[in-house]
Amino acid sequence: MNNLYRNLLLFAVMLALVAVVGISQSWNVALAILNLCLISAIMTLGVNIQWGYAGLFNAGVMGFAALGGLAAVLISMPPVPAAWQAGGNGVVTGLAFGIGTVLAGIISWRKTAHLGGKRYWLTALIAVAGYTLMRWVIDPAIVAVEAVEPAKTGFLGGFGLPIMLSWLVGGAFAAGVAWLVGKVSLGLRSDYLAIATLGISEIIIYFLKNEDWLTRGVKNVNGLPRPVPYEIDLQHTAWLQNWVETYGISLIDASSIIVKLCYAGLFVAVLVVILWLSETALKSPWGRMMRAIRDNETAASAMGKNVTWRHLQVFVLGSAVVGMAGAMLTTLDGQFTPTAYQPLRFTFLIWVMVIVGGSGNNFGSVLGGFVIWFFWIEAEPIGLALMELITSGMAQDSPLRHHLLDNAAHMRLMTMGLVLLLVLRFAPRGLIPEVKR
Repeated sequence: MNNLYRNLLLFAVMLALVAVVGISQSWNVALAILNLCLISAIMTLGVNIQWGYAGLFNAGVMGFAALGGLAAVLISMPPVPAAWQAGGNGVVTGLAFGIGTVLAGIISWRKTAHLGGKRYWLTALIAVAGYTLMRWVIDPAIVAVEAVEPAKTGFLGGFGLPIMLSWLVGGAFAAGVAWLVGKVSLGLRSDYLAIATLGISEIIIYFLKNEDWLTRGVKNVNGLPRPVPYEIDLQHTAWLQNWVETYGISLIDASSIIVKLCYAGLFVAVLVVILWLSETALKSPWGRMMRAIRDNETAASAMGKNVTWRHLQVFVLGSAVVGMAGAMLTTLDGQFTPTAYQPLRFTFLIWVMVIVGGSGNNFGSVLGGFVIWFFWIEAEPIGLALMELITSGMAQDSPLRHHLLDNAAHMRLMTMGLVLLLVLRFAPRGLIPEVKR
């Protein structure tokens, strides 16, 4: 079968599975799965840019996605005037001291190379003094901010801008952190990058959980603005009321479906743009150079290519896409929950998507995002139905029957392992493997 028709068939089957969920369960569930599949596909594209293009192993996908969620809070939430009045100036001043300390340390390090070993002591002295000054200014301000109605606010809030702007800002946040990590670790062996990204990811999550003045910590930020209409507003429109009366559909279900379709339209537009840019870059001379570096760094370096600089480029680009997807996910959820960022969901699953779809192939990454997220969600109801079938001949009060039904939800992890093993066995290069040019 022609590769094009085969790939189209795979996507058609995937969409058909989503339609089956809509028919057998509900269209609200099917569209919810579709929206999360779209976001997962965007996040997978970011990881594929790093791994498929350049062979960089990023073990900190979770942290970059969380930075996107942070951007959604800072951009869209309105400022809290009482908190700013209580300690806003102190927080801003303290952060300014922190940034100044970093810049002073960098300048000192660059300008004192002639001092030899003394430059270490001088830079360390600047860092300690600057950090002490920053904490002396910012700590009382943070205490004052977090004391302002902590059950409702207890943080400074954001800028009150349209939340879709946070998608770009989330990408910028992730790109900035990726640049810092890459400058430190990309010149070393590849395993150092995995260790660095994993460590930075955990540090980011720890920071977001504990800095209440910025994100309310474990108290979460609820009620993020939407880029689409609210269900309650749609339910009061005359055209929707007439439409549901004509077709006999629930007003609540209809409004929810319309909102999910609006989200899906936005996510599809972003996915198409990123996919087009990724494909254009992959087929360009830059993309061919990146694959050459991935396949043989020594030969590429001998041909005059700056391997470390190119790795930094692709690492920043991929992280920016992940950060954008993280902001989109927070937008869809309508709340920012730092405790929800777990390595299983935001790192392991994303890597499974890349492997199953086909690393190095952007369309394969999109398909992998759809396949893995679909089965991640549907494994529980499928497992429950399977267990009900297996135990249908047992007595209703059988302990074994109750045990199997109660643990049907754990079929999810087994299903993921089974899908990964089957793909690695029968399609070791992924469902849509990389095209060798």
